[in-house]
Amino acid sequence: MLRASSSDPSDSGPEPLLGASFVRELEVLQRRLEIRARSGGAGEHLARRRGGSAEFKEHRAYAPGDDMRRIDWAAYARTGEPVLKLFRAEEDVIARIVCDASASLDFGEPTKLDAARRLAAAIGYMSLARSERAQLFVAGDGIARKHAPVRGRAGLAALLRALDGVKAAGGTHLARAIDAVVRQSARPGLLCVVSDFFDPGPVTAALGRAAQAGHDVAVLQVVAAEELAPSFEGDLTLEDAETGALVDVTLDAAALAAYAARFAGLCEALRGWARRHGATYVRARSDEPLEGAVRRFVSRSVD
Repeated sequence: MLRASSSDPSDSGPEPLLGASFVRELEVLQRRLEIRARSGGAGEHLARRRGGSAEFKEHRAYAPGDDMRRIDWAAYARTGEPVLKLFRAEEDVIARIVCDASASLDFGEPTKLDAARRLAAAIGYMSLARSERAQLFVAGDGIARKHAPVRGRAGLAALLRALDGVKAAGGTHLARAIDAVVRQSARPGLLCVVSDFFDPGPVTAALGRAAQAGHDVAVLQVVAAEELAPSFEGDLTLEDAETGALVDVTLDAAALAAYAARFAGLCEALRGWARRHGATYVRARSDEPLEGAVRRFVSRSVD
């Protein structure tokens, strides 16, 4: 099993971000993953530009997992160091992953945060397995943490360590985080936002600005089973996980129906936005195997 940190395989602790069976599935799926945006830098993929030049640009050091067919064997014979040949007709590809780490993610069994981190790890794995770059942004009230981009399979350990360190706490302003990522991105790429989207801010407006800037946007909503079918009833005092505010409520049939309508409205708003903008929308339950959600992401579904 792959983990961000070493552990005893017999340990009965939390499920690893990438288990062996999950990795086998990802190895198959990464061959089908297509990123519609291109960053414009020198990299691994042929640019979809008419009249593009095949002019040699530069070498890049070989990293484990890179396609060996791209090695410049003449340069290797001279120096003994394997390098890849990059051409001006080729463009770099980057997957930017925005992972929500607000307190509302610390809910469910397993928690929504566990599922979010595993989805982020899966997307990162598939990108890195294709010799592309991946970069993690942790969202709180804006960008809480920004990690350096990594490339190729050699960058997987760093990505997993970063995800292992993501903890759910505090509030969120997801729109602000998305806008910050777009501002800081020199070129567009794949922009994956993994969240429960329990955010009062103008999230779909920020997603629209990202799409307008040329990003290939994927929305991955993580929900808990208890949110789909709440089992609470009676007079209760509920605490807002992010603000700590207490609210006295009576959960009768009418209140539960109102909650269900509001939750369905949130999902439909995300689904409708994805359809209008040609984006991806996947809804994943934290208590179900995530392979299905990843397959739908790769096939660019709108759940």
